Amino acid sequence: MRKEKKKKKTRNQKFSFGKYKFAAAARGVEESAWMETDLVEVAGKLLPPNPIPSLIYAMAFRRRVVIQNDHGEKLVGILHDTGSDELVIVCHGFQSSKERIPMVNLATAFEKEGISVFRFDFSGNGESEGSFQYGNYRRETDDLRAVVQYFHGKEHTVTAIIGHSKGGNVVLLYASKYRDIHMVVNISGRFNLERGIEGRLGRDFLQRIKQKGFIDVKNRRGKFEYRVTEESLMDRLTTEARAACLAIQDDCRVLTVHGSMDKIVPTEDALEFSKLIANHDLCIMEGADHDYTSHQDELASVVVNFVKDNPHLHKDKSKLQLCRKPDRGNYSRL
Repeated sequence: MRKEKKKKKTRNQKFSFGKYKFAAAARGVEESAWMETDLVEVAGKLLPPNPIPSLIYAMAFRRRVVIQNDHGEKLVGILHDTGSDELVIVCHGFQSSKERIPMVNLATAFEKEGISVFRFDFSGNGESEGSFQYGNYRRETDDLRAVVQYFHGKEHTVTAIIGHSKGGNVVLLYASKYRDIHMVVNISGRFNLERGIEGRLGRDFLQRIKQKGFIDVKNRRGKFEYRVTEESLMDRLTTEARAACLAIQDDCRVLTVHGSMDKIVPTEDALEFSKLIANHDLCIMEGADHDYTSHQDELASVVVNFVKDNPHLHKDKSKLQLCRKPDRGNYSRL
Protein backbone atom coordinates (compact mmCIF):
# COMPACT_ATOMS: atom_id res chain seq x y z
CA MET A 1 0.00 0.00 0.00
CA ARG A 2 1.42 3.33 -1.04
CA LYS A 3 2.17 5.74 1.82
CA GLU A 4 1.10 9.30 1.40
CA LYS A 5 3.80 11.88 1.88
CA LYS A 6 3.32 14.03 4.91
CA LYS A 7 2.80 17.63 3.91
CA LYS A 8 5.44 19.92 5.30
CA LYS A 9 4.09 22.89 7.18
CA THR A 10 5.31 26.16 5.79
CA ARG A 11 6.23 29.11 7.95
CA ASN A 12 3.31 31.09 6.58
CA GLN A 13 0.73 28.41 7.37
CA LYS A 14 -1.78 29.11 10.11
CA PHE A 15 -1.77 26.90 13.18
CA SER A 16 -4.23 26.56 16.02
CA PHE A 17 -3.74 26.03 19.75
CA GLY A 18 -7.13 25.93 21.44
CA LYS A 19 -8.97 29.12 20.42
CA TYR A 20 -5.77 30.80 19.17
CA LYS A 21 -4.80 30.97 15.53
CA PHE A 22 -1.74 32.68 14.13
CA ALA A 23 0.68 32.62 11.22
CA ALA A 24 4.10 31.33 12.24
CA ALA A 25 5.84 33.92 10.11
CA ALA A 26 3.61 36.78 11.23
CA ARG A 27 5.64 37.61 14.33
CA GLY A 28 8.88 35.78 13.63
CA VAL A 29 8.22 32.60 15.62
CA GLU A 30 10.32 29.60 14.57
CA GLU A 31 8.43 26.33 14.12
CA SER A 32 11.02 24.55 16.24
CA ALA A 33 9.76 26.55 19.22
CA TRP A 34 6.50 24.62 19.32
CA MET A 35 6.29 21.78 16.78
CA GLU A 36 6.30 18.11 17.74
CA THR A 37 5.56 18.71 21.42
CA ASP A 38 2.64 18.01 23.68
CA LEU A 39 0.54 20.97 24.67
CA VAL A 40 0.02 21.92 28.29
CA GLU A 41 -2.63 24.14 29.85
CA VAL A 42 -1.36 27.46 31.19
CA ALA A 43 -3.96 29.74 32.81
CA GLY A 44 -6.67 28.07 30.79
CA LYS A 45 -4.74 28.31 27.50
CA LEU A 46 -3.00 25.52 25.55
CA LEU A 47 0.74 26.14 25.19
CA PRO A 48 3.86 24.04 24.65
CA PRO A 49 5.84 23.22 27.82
CA ASN A 50 8.01 26.20 28.89
CA PRO A 51 6.90 28.39 25.97
CA ILE A 52 9.37 31.05 24.86
CA PRO A 53 8.25 34.71 25.15
CA SER A 54 8.06 35.15 21.37
CA LEU A 55 5.62 32.26 21.15
CA ILE A 56 3.44 33.67 23.93
CA TYR A 57 3.47 37.03 22.11
CA ALA A 58 2.46 35.34 18.85
CA MET A 59 -0.43 33.62 20.56
CA ALA A 60 -1.63 36.65 22.52
CA PHE A 61 -5.32 37.20 21.98
CA ARG A 62 -6.47 40.78 21.57
CA ARG A 63 -10.10 41.67 21.98
CA ARG A 64 -12.30 44.67 22.57
CA VAL A 65 -13.77 44.86 26.07
CA VAL A 66 -16.57 47.20 27.16
CA ILE A 67 -16.94 48.02 30.86
CA GLN A 68 -19.66 50.15 32.42
CA ASN A 69 -18.57 52.75 34.99
CA ASP A 70 -20.60 53.88 38.00
CA HIS A 71 -22.20 56.63 35.91
CA GLY A 72 -23.66 54.20 33.37
CA GLU A 73 -21.11 55.10 30.68
CA LYS A 74 -19.42 52.43 28.59
CA LEU A 75 -15.62 52.40 28.76
CA VAL A 76 -13.95 50.79 25.76
CA GLY A 77 -10.59 49.07 25.95
CA ILE A 78 -8.34 46.48 24.33
CA LEU A 79 -7.33 43.39 26.29
CA HIS A 80 -4.00 41.83 25.31
CA ASP A 81 -4.57 38.36 26.76
CA THR A 82 -1.39 36.27 26.89
CA GLY A 83 -2.92 33.63 29.10
CA SER A 84 -1.19 34.91 32.23
CA ASP A 85 -3.20 35.59 35.36
CA GLU A 86 -1.17 38.78 35.88
CA LEU A 87 -2.80 41.84 34.34
CA VAL A 88 -1.37 45.34 33.93
CA ILE A 89 -3.70 48.29 33.24
CA VAL A 90 -2.41 51.22 31.16
CA CYS A 91 -4.05 54.67 31.41
CA HIS A 92 -3.71 57.51 28.89
CA GLY A 93 -3.30 61.23 29.50
CA PHE A 94 -5.14 64.48 28.78
CA GLN A 95 -7.11 64.51 25.50
CA SER A 96 -5.48 61.25 24.56
CA SER A 97 -6.63 57.66 24.06
CA LYS A 98 -5.65 54.02 24.35
CA GLU A 99 -4.33 54.16 20.78
CA ARG A 100 -1.70 56.81 21.41
CA ILE A 101 1.98 56.50 22.20
CA PRO A 102 3.19 55.26 24.63
CA MET A 103 0.09 53.23 25.59
CA VAL A 104 0.27 50.89 22.60
CA ASN A 105 4.04 50.41 22.85
CA LEU A 106 3.88 49.66 26.57
CA ALA A 107 1.10 47.14 26.01
CA THR A 108 3.11 45.44 23.27
CA ALA A 109 6.21 45.31 25.47
CA PHE A 110 4.33 43.56 28.29
CA GLU A 111 2.64 41.28 25.78
CA LYS A 112 6.06 40.14 24.53
CA GLU A 113 6.99 39.24 28.11
CA GLY A 114 3.90 37.09 28.47
CA ILE A 115 2.05 39.54 30.75
CA SER A 116 -1.56 40.39 29.93
CA VAL A 117 -2.42 44.08 29.47
CA PHE A 118 -5.55 46.19 29.31
CA ARG A 119 -5.48 49.70 27.82
CA PHE A 120 -8.70 51.70 27.76
CA ASP A 121 -10.25 55.10 27.09
CA PHE A 122 -11.46 57.20 30.02
CA SER A 123 -15.03 58.46 29.73
CA GLY A 124 -15.33 61.31 27.24
CA ASN A 125 -12.18 60.18 25.42
CA GLY A 126 -11.54 57.92 22.46
CA GLU A 127 -14.27 55.33 21.94
CA SER A 128 -15.72 55.57 25.44
CA GLU A 129 -19.04 57.20 26.19
CA GLY A 130 -19.47 60.44 28.11
CA SER A 131 -18.54 64.06 27.51
CA PHE A 132 -14.97 65.32 27.70
CA GLN A 133 -14.17 67.33 30.85
CA TYR A 134 -11.09 69.45 31.53
CA GLY A 135 -10.38 68.36 35.11
CA ASN A 136 -12.12 65.09 35.86
CA TYR A 137 -9.31 63.63 37.99
CA ARG A 138 -11.68 62.08 40.51
CA ARG A 139 -14.09 60.88 37.81
CA GLU A 140 -11.26 59.19 35.93
CA THR A 141 -10.11 57.57 39.17
CA ASP A 142 -13.64 56.17 39.43
CA ASP A 143 -13.30 54.88 35.85
CA LEU A 144 -10.09 53.09 36.78
CA ARG A 145 -11.81 51.62 39.83
CA ALA A 146 -14.57 50.20 37.61
CA VAL A 147 -11.95 48.61 35.35
CA VAL A 148 -10.00 47.07 38.25
CA GLN A 149 -13.16 45.64 39.80
CA TYR A 150 -14.28 44.23 36.45
CA PHE A 151 -11.12 42.15 36.05
CA HIS A 152 -10.83 40.97 39.65
CA GLY A 153 -12.17 37.43 39.66
CA LYS A 154 -12.18 37.09 35.88
CA GLU A 155 -9.12 34.83 35.47
CA HIS A 156 -6.88 37.84 36.06
CA THR A 157 -5.22 39.56 38.98
CA VAL A 158 -4.43 43.23 38.48
CA THR A 159 -0.81 43.53 39.62
CA ALA A 160 0.06 47.02 38.37
CA ILE A 161 -1.55 50.23 37.13
CA ILE A 162 0.39 52.51 34.80
CA GLY A 163 -0.49 56.05 33.77
CA HIS A 164 1.06 58.52 31.35
CA SER A 165 0.84 62.29 31.96
CA LYS A 166 -2.60 62.98 33.48
CA GLY A 167 -3.00 59.22 33.69
CA GLY A 168 -0.01 59.26 36.03
CA ASN A 169 -1.96 61.46 38.42
CA VAL A 170 -4.96 59.17 38.16
CA VAL A 171 -3.04 56.01 39.13
CA LEU A 172 -1.50 57.86 42.10
CA LEU A 173 -4.92 59.08 43.22
CA TYR A 174 -6.19 55.52 42.92
CA ALA A 175 -3.35 54.19 45.08
CA SER A 176 -4.03 56.87 47.70
CA LYS A 177 -7.71 55.93 47.93
CA TYR A 178 -7.70 52.15 47.50
CA ARG A 179 -5.42 49.45 48.88
CA ASP A 180 -5.81 46.64 46.38
CA ILE A 181 -2.97 47.46 43.93
CA HIS A 182 0.59 47.33 45.24
CA MET A 183 2.49 48.50 42.18
CA VAL A 184 2.04 51.85 40.43
CA VAL A 185 3.93 53.52 37.57
CA ASN A 186 3.63 57.27 37.11
CA ILE A 187 4.99 58.37 33.73
CA SER A 188 5.44 62.15 33.46
CA GLY A 189 2.59 63.02 35.82
CA ARG A 190 2.19 66.59 37.06
CA PHE A 191 2.72 67.36 40.75
CA ASN A 192 1.84 71.04 40.71
CA LEU A 193 -1.62 71.07 39.15
CA GLU A 194 -1.89 74.86 39.33
CA ARG A 195 0.90 75.09 36.79
CA GLY A 196 0.23 74.66 33.06
CA ILE A 197 -3.32 76.06 33.10
CA GLU A 198 -2.44 79.52 31.79
CA GLY A 199 -0.78 77.96 28.76
CA ARG A 200 -4.11 76.41 27.74
CA LEU A 201 -6.65 78.94 29.02
CA GLY A 202 -4.72 82.20 28.74
CA ARG A 203 -4.10 84.96 31.26
CA ASP A 204 -6.65 85.92 33.91
CA PHE A 205 -8.43 82.60 33.37
CA LEU A 206 -9.91 82.60 36.87
CA GLN A 207 -11.45 86.04 36.45
CA ARG A 208 -12.81 85.27 32.99
CA ILE A 209 -14.34 81.93 33.98
CA LYS A 210 -15.98 83.53 37.03
CA GLN A 211 -17.59 86.15 34.81
CA LYS A 212 -18.77 83.87 32.02
CA GLY A 213 -18.94 80.47 33.70
CA PHE A 214 -16.77 78.81 31.08
CA ILE A 215 -13.85 79.26 28.67
CA ASP A 216 -13.83 77.79 25.17
CA VAL A 217 -10.41 76.50 24.15
CA LYS A 218 -9.49 76.79 20.49
CA ASN A 219 -6.55 75.48 18.53
CA ARG A 220 -4.04 77.62 16.61
CA ARG A 221 -6.40 77.78 13.64
CA GLY A 222 -9.17 79.13 15.82
CA LYS A 223 -11.20 75.93 15.73
CA PHE A 224 -13.13 75.01 18.87
CA GLU A 225 -11.63 72.07 20.79
CA TYR A 226 -13.35 71.84 24.16
CA ARG A 227 -15.12 73.87 26.83
CA VAL A 228 -13.71 74.37 30.33
CA THR A 229 -16.42 74.98 32.92
CA GLU A 230 -15.79 76.53 36.32
CA GLU A 231 -16.65 73.20 37.93
CA SER A 232 -14.13 71.26 35.84
CA LEU A 233 -11.42 73.87 36.47
CA MET A 234 -12.02 73.70 40.22
CA ASP A 235 -11.82 69.91 40.04
CA ARG A 236 -8.23 70.30 38.89
CA LEU A 237 -7.33 73.11 41.29
CA THR A 238 -8.71 71.22 44.30
CA THR A 239 -6.99 67.94 43.45
CA GLU A 240 -4.12 67.78 45.94
CA ALA A 241 -1.18 65.78 44.66
CA ARG A 242 0.73 66.25 47.91
CA ALA A 243 -2.03 64.76 50.05
CA ALA A 244 -2.41 61.87 47.61
CA CYS A 245 1.31 61.06 47.77
CA LEU A 246 1.33 61.04 51.56
CA ALA A 247 -1.74 58.77 51.65
CA ILE A 248 -0.10 56.02 49.57
CA GLN A 249 0.81 53.19 51.92
CA ASP A 250 4.31 51.79 52.35
CA ASP A 251 3.42 48.41 50.84
CA CYS A 252 2.67 50.06 47.50
CA ARG A 253 5.75 50.45 45.30
CA VAL A 254 5.68 53.48 43.02
CA LEU A 255 7.93 54.19 40.05
CA THR A 256 8.07 57.67 38.54
CA VAL A 257 9.64 58.02 35.10
CA HIS A 258 10.23 61.50 33.67
CA GLY A 259 12.00 62.84 30.60
CA SER A 260 14.79 65.36 31.17
CA MET A 261 13.62 67.31 28.09
CA ASP A 262 9.92 67.37 28.99
CA LYS A 263 8.60 70.82 28.02
CA ILE A 264 5.04 70.16 29.19
CA VAL A 265 5.63 68.97 32.76
CA PRO A 266 8.94 70.07 34.34
CA THR A 267 11.32 67.48 35.78
CA GLU A 268 11.01 69.18 39.17
CA ASP A 269 7.56 67.63 39.52
CA ALA A 270 9.10 64.14 39.45
CA LEU A 271 11.45 65.14 42.28
CA GLU A 272 8.48 66.24 44.38
CA PHE A 273 6.82 62.85 43.96
CA SER A 274 10.08 61.25 45.04
CA LYS A 275 10.25 63.29 48.23
CA LEU A 276 6.73 62.48 49.42
CA ILE A 277 5.97 58.88 48.41
CA ALA A 278 7.39 56.48 50.97
CA ASN A 279 8.17 53.48 48.74
CA HIS A 280 9.36 55.19 45.58
CA ASP A 281 11.77 54.65 42.69
CA LEU A 282 12.69 57.54 40.40
CA CYS A 283 14.08 57.42 36.89
CA ILE A 284 14.97 60.56 34.93
CA MET A 285 15.39 59.61 31.27
CA GLU A 286 18.02 61.74 29.59
CA GLY A 287 16.86 63.47 26.40
CA ALA A 288 13.30 62.18 26.55
CA ASP A 289 10.37 64.52 25.88
CA HIS A 290 6.87 64.30 27.36
CA ASP A 291 5.72 61.60 24.91
CA TYR A 292 9.10 59.78 24.82
CA THR A 293 9.05 60.25 21.07
CA SER A 294 12.58 58.93 20.53
CA HIS A 295 12.78 56.87 23.72
CA GLN A 296 9.96 54.33 23.40
CA ASP A 297 12.22 51.30 23.81
CA GLU A 298 13.98 52.78 26.84
CA LEU A 299 10.67 53.64 28.49
CA ALA A 300 9.24 50.18 27.88
CA SER A 301 12.40 48.54 29.24
CA VAL A 302 12.35 50.54 32.48
CA VAL A 303 8.63 50.02 33.12
CA VAL A 304 8.55 46.32 32.22
CA ASN A 305 11.61 45.59 34.36
CA PHE A 306 10.08 47.40 37.31
CA VAL A 307 6.89 45.34 37.08
CA LYS A 308 8.68 42.04 36.48
CA ASP A 309 10.96 42.63 39.47
CA ASN A 310 8.04 43.24 41.79
CA PRO A 311 9.13 42.05 45.25
CA HIS A 312 5.59 40.80 45.87
CA LEU A 313 6.27 38.28 43.12
CA HIS A 314 10.06 37.88 43.36
CA LYS A 315 12.03 37.95 46.59
CA ASP A 316 15.27 39.01 44.89
CA LYS A 317 15.18 42.83 44.82
CA SER A 318 18.71 43.06 43.36
CA LYS A 319 17.30 42.66 39.85
CA LEU A 320 15.94 46.22 39.89
CA GLN A 321 18.93 48.13 38.53
CA LEU A 322 17.56 50.51 35.93
CA CYS A 323 15.83 52.72 38.50
CA ARG A 324 16.92 53.03 42.09
CA LYS A 325 15.18 54.55 45.07
CA PRO A 326 16.58 58.07 45.57
CA ASP A 327 19.09 58.34 48.38
CA ARG A 328 20.04 61.76 49.73
CA GLY A 329 18.74 63.50 46.63
CA ASN A 330 20.27 61.08 44.11
CA TYR A 331 18.35 59.23 41.44
CA SER A 332 19.10 57.18 38.37
CA ARG A 333 19.44 58.87 35.01
CA LEU A 334 19.16 56.95 31.76
